Amino acid sequence: MHRFKILPFLFVFFLFAGCKDEYKEFKETPSYISDPTKQQEAYFEAYDKVLQKWDVKYEELYISTSHGIAHVIVSGPKKAVPLVLLHGVNASSTMWYPNANALTEEYRIYAIDLIVEPGKSLKTADFKNIDDLTEWYQEVLWALKLDSFHIIGASRGGWLAVNLALKSKRDIRSLVLLSPAQTFVWIPPSTGLLKTIVNVFSSDEKQVEATLETMSSRPGNIDKDYVKQYHLSKKNDTLTKFMMEMTPFSTSDLQTLKMPVLVLIGDDDMINTKRAIRLAEKHIPKSRGEIILNAGHFLSVDQAETVNKKMLDFLRSVDKAK
Repeated sequence: MHRFKILPFLFVFFLFAGCKDEYKEFKETPSYISDPTKQQEAYFEAYDKVLQKWDVKYEELYISTSHGIAHVIVSGPKKAVPLVLLHGVNASSTMWYPNANALTEEYRIYAIDLIVEPGKSLKTADFKNIDDLTEWYQEVLWALKLDSFHIIGASRGGWLAVNLALKSKRDIRSLVLLSPAQTFVWIPPSTGLLKTIVNVFSSDEKQVEATLETMSSRPGNIDKDYVKQYHLSKKNDTLTKFMMEMTPFSTSDLQTLKMPVLVLIGDDDMINTKRAIRLAEKHIPKSRGEIILNAGHFLSVDQAETVNKKMLDFLRSVDKAK
């Protein structure tokens, strides 16, 4: 008899245990978000406006780390395979607005705002070098309890994704690299690159306009709210230092990447050439690359539908083979 009386209590216990919010401790809004400066407030409002364009339900986490607070956007089915998103330079996690809806249909995405750049993460301690940034990502992934996951990295996020894959002990199922900067080849000199450098000395509005025209084959299609957020982004004094440390990976390093790797670059990309794909396919055992037509460096925006399909087809094939 006693056993039957205990059963309902056990059922309730396991029901509540199964509903436990594993990230509850990271959901308290920090003071710099709830009580921002005027400059922060303008940027956060612009950030949130673009985030709404994800058009999916999401949660925002604020994780305390050794270098400050990491802001992570989590979205997608809770039991789906995790997919970590590493954004490009000064782009923040809102850059995934053309991709989040498609990706979250099958994956649980974790978009991390790089702490040394504009976004909702807050840096409280300096980094010595770019490897420290990789260690910081590991710290965030540890807090999120992610042991097996895919990574999509765009531009500098692609370089960081490869660096993370080389150093992490976790099960990184695959890498999707969207025009990864300085990963396989040096950034080639071009008139577009020169135009961007020259406009560093122009007004902020002209600089943003020139950057977008250089990086995108379809700048007029970039969401205007995202352009506003990009314009409000503050420059970080460590940016140049870290960019100079990003050198192409050696053949021996690339050969140690055992996970499947997909490399996508635009046919009008100022950061990469077809040679980057040839080197990736030659030196990474399970890699393949493709050129996305009518796309620049911002290929996930320029040709979002095409890129989304190619990424999802690749991720599905990897998971099917597991």
